[in-house]
Amino acid sequence: MTPQWCDQRQSQEWSLLLRCRSINGATYVTQPHCATQIQLSEVSSMSLSSDPPKFRVAICGAGIGGLVLAITIGKFAGRDIHIDLYEVRDAITTAGAGIIVSQRTTEVLAELSLCEKISRVSAMPPSSNHGHGRRLRKSNVPNGGFEWFQYISKTVKPGFVMHRQELVDILKQSIPSSCTIHFNKKLTKYEKQSSGSLALYFADDSTSTTDVLVGADGIHSAVRKTLFETIGPDVIDPSKIRHYSDPSWTGTLVYRGTFPAEKLSKLDPHNVALKGFMTFCGKGKHVVSYPISQGTRINVVAYVSDEQKIGMPFEGDWVSAVSLEEVLEAYQDFEPDVKHLLNCLENPSRWALHVVNKLPLFTSDRVALMGDAAHAMTPHLAAGAGQAIEDAFVLGRLLAHPITTLDNVPAALKAYQGVRLPFTQFVARQAERTTSTIYDFCALGTDQGNEQEKMEILKEKIVDLWDSWVTEGEGGAVAEWVKAERQLQEGSSK
Repeated sequence: MTPQWCDQRQSQEWSLLLRCRSINGATYVTQPHCATQIQLSEVSSMSLSSDPPKFRVAICGAGIGGLVLAITIGKFAGRDIHIDLYEVRDAITTAGAGIIVSQRTTEVLAELSLCEKISRVSAMPPSSNHGHGRRLRKSNVPNGGFEWFQYISKTVKPGFVMHRQELVDILKQSIPSSCTIHFNKKLTKYEKQSSGSLALYFADDSTSTTDVLVGADGIHSAVRKTLFETIGPDVIDPSKIRHYSDPSWTGTLVYRGTFPAEKLSKLDPHNVALKGFMTFCGKGKHVVSYPISQGTRINVVAYVSDEQKIGMPFEGDWVSAVSLEEVLEAYQDFEPDVKHLLNCLENPSRWALHVVNKLPLFTSDRVALMGDAAHAMTPHLAAGAGQAIEDAFVLGRLLAHPITTLDNVPAALKAYQGVRLPFTQFVARQAERTTSTIYDFCALGTDQGNEQEKMEILKEKIVDLWDSWVTEGEGGAVAEWVKAERQLQEGSSK
C-alpha cells in the first residue's frame, strides 16, 4: 500500500522522500519540497499493510471536535479508514481556557475510554455535587451584592471541568495510527471531481484529494462556506447563502483570563469566587468564574452585552489583547468581590462573540459539518465543546460502521444529520434564551418588592433552561448514536 502523505506522491519511491525525527516520543515525517509535517505512530505497518482502506476521510480542523472524530473512527474502524487531519496551525493547540463537559458528553468520553485520564485533571469530578453547584449573585451594587440562588440539579449528574489545553493534550495521546496529521494547512475551498472524490485547496497553494470531507474548522469554516455556495438553488434559496455562510455578531464582548487561585486568596481571602462556580449578574453585564487545573487556577469569563448591536457587523479584530484597566472600567459599578476577582486577571483578552445562524442542513453528498462549523452558539450553557464531542462520536461511529461503504456514505451522513441537527439547534436556542433571560434580569426595576417577585420568576426560567437541554433527547448522545445506526441500517436494507 502506498501512503497518501502529501500532494507530492510517488508510488514507488516514497520511502526515499521521507525523513523521520522524534519529538516527545511521537514520530513526525517531513518530505522534501513539502512543508507539511505528519505524525506517524507506525510507519512500517502503514507501508506494509496489504489491505487498502475502504475510503479516505479528511477532517479540517484539529480542535477538540476534530480530534475526537479521528479517535472515534480509529477506535471503531481500525485501519479500514485512512484519516487525514488538516490543522491550520503548526501544532495541535487550543484557544480559550476553561471548559465544562456535561454528563451527556461524559458518557461519550467513557465509550472512548478517556474518562479515567480526564478525571485526573478535572477540577470537579463527576461525583462532586459541591463542584456542580452554581451560585448566582446580583452584583451591580457598588457597596456589596447579595446571593440570588444556588443551583444544584436534582436530576443531572455533574461532568468535568478543566483547562481546554489539558483536554487537548489527552486527546492528542489517543490519535490513532490510521491518522495522518498535516500542519500549516488552511483550507480555502473544495471541489467535487467527476470521479466523485473531493479536491481540497489550501492557502499555501497546495492541493489534496479525499473521499469524504468533514468540516471541523470552526466558526469561520471554509467547508461551510463552500458547501452553501456550491449547493443547488433547488436545495437552498440563493438569497440565504451569506446568512448561512457568515457568522453573526451577538452584540456581546467577552473578556477572558485566568490566574492562580492563590493570588485571589491572598488579596481577598473571603472572596465568594473562591467557593466554586459563580455567576455575578448585573445590568447588561455578567461575570462567570470557576476553578480549573484541579482547583489551582481560576477561569474568568466576563460579558458586556448590547441588544441594539445584535446582528450588526463587528469592526476590528474578533480577538485581541486588552489592558486590565479596560476590563475593570467595564465593571466599575459591580460589588467589591468582582473588582478583586478581575484585578487578578493575567493577560486578559477580549472576544467579539459570534454565532452561526441556524442552518437547514449539516451535510451534502460526502461532505459534513460538525462542531462550531455547524452550530457555533453562545456559551451561556457551557455546551459548545460538548456538542462538538457528541457530533464527533455519532459521525465517527457511522463512518466506521461495517455496513458503511463509499457508495452509502451520503446515507451515513444523513443519519448523522437526522439526530444531531435537531438536538444541537435545540441547545443553541436554549443558550440564546438564556442570553435573553440575562437581558430580562438587566431590565429589573428598583422597587425591591417588585424586583424580588421578578427575580423569583427568572430563577425558575434559568433552572428550567439549565436542566432541560441536558435532559432533552432520547437518553443522550450514546442513545442518539443507536438511533442513527438504526436509520443507517434501515436505509441500507432498502
